[in-house]
Amino acid sequence: MTVYIDPPAWPGHGRLWSHLVSDVSYDELHLFAADLGVPPRAFERDHYDLPSHRYADAVRAGAVEVSSREVVRLLYGAGLRRRKYVGR
Repeated sequence: MTVYIDPPAWPGHGRLWSHLVSDVSYDELHLFAADLGVPPRAFERDHYDLPSHRYADAVRAGAVEVSSREVVRLLYGAGLRRRKYVGR
């Protein structure tokens, strides 16, 4: 099982966030997140949003540190990328 995390660089709600992704399956990602104690509401389309204060916890649990660009590449490569729907 390999799960990846990018640096906490995404602002929102007064803090910085990381993205937690899998390059294998959503099941793998959900299992890792549950084991880490990440609430299901943190899942957004194809990744979990993780606040900066949980970054080290994810790495200690086995998440591999990669760049934000690499996160996107991994999702596309695995066929797991779900683009945000922009409705009119």
